[in-house]
Amino acid sequence: MNQSVQQTETSRDDTARPAPLLEVRGLGKAFGGVHAVDDLSFRILPGEVYAVIGPNGAGKTTLFNLITGLYQPDQGEISLKGEAVQGLPPERLARLGMSRTFQNLQICMNMTALENVMLGRHLHLKRNFLAALLRWPSLRASERTCRAQAEELIRFVGCGDYVDADAAAMPYGALKRLEIARALATQPSILLLDEPAAGLNSTETAALEQLIRKVAAGGITVVLVEHDMKLVMSISDRVLVLDYGRKLAEGTPREIRDNPDVIAAYLGG
Repeated sequence: MNQSVQQTETSRDDTARPAPLLEVRGLGKAFGGVHAVDDLSFRILPGEVYAVIGPNGAGKTTLFNLITGLYQPDQGEISLKGEAVQGLPPERLARLGMSRTFQNLQICMNMTALENVMLGRHLHLKRNFLAALLRWPSLRASERTCRAQAEELIRFVGCGDYVDADAAAMPYGALKRLEIARALATQPSILLLDEPAAGLNSTETAALEQLIRKVAAGGITVVLVEHDMKLVMSISDRVLVLDYGRKLAEGTPREIRDNPDVIAAYLGG
């Protein structure tokens, strides 16, 4: 096959391949000389459920913090919908369609479940100082809409029994789903979940799995860091395996399960 034919076929492959929603290229971050993330590259397609796994210290949460603007990368690029976003603060990324949850719950325990989710809607509220001061009808209507949408999200995540409950009175599994509801309130195109199943029992994990499936079915791309391998292998379209901040493997759950390097380094013999 001559060079021109090869170039034509390569061009056709690139054209046929869908554009990534999120792309990471040559990303790096070091702390005190230790490379937490080292020359990492991958692409996440629209609508995927994409899991990031690896042992403790592999760089998973550091990667999330780099993507979501909590850390500044030492090198590399991060693109969201084709736009370079590395170094942007979280609030700018939220306006561009990125939302996340955290390993440790970021719930306001002195507020109700409804009030917590309404916080996530603040990006979409149309208000100004004068309108707030005078309590204009447009502001009241906006707040009523916000409240109705927040209640709908609470029911969507399976917490309908807790709409008006104090967050402090809710069980842990419900609080995990409440945090997802608040993240969804920003109307993201991509949702990053940092260890969403941590601390959940089997029943709560099953409910979480169904929720992630519903979110993905609604067209939102889901990226999760997770240690629960049963959940990861059941729900993911593709899996990225990190080891000491570098990509060890990437592929479908079946490919990852059968990968000898992953078996040796992470899943065990």
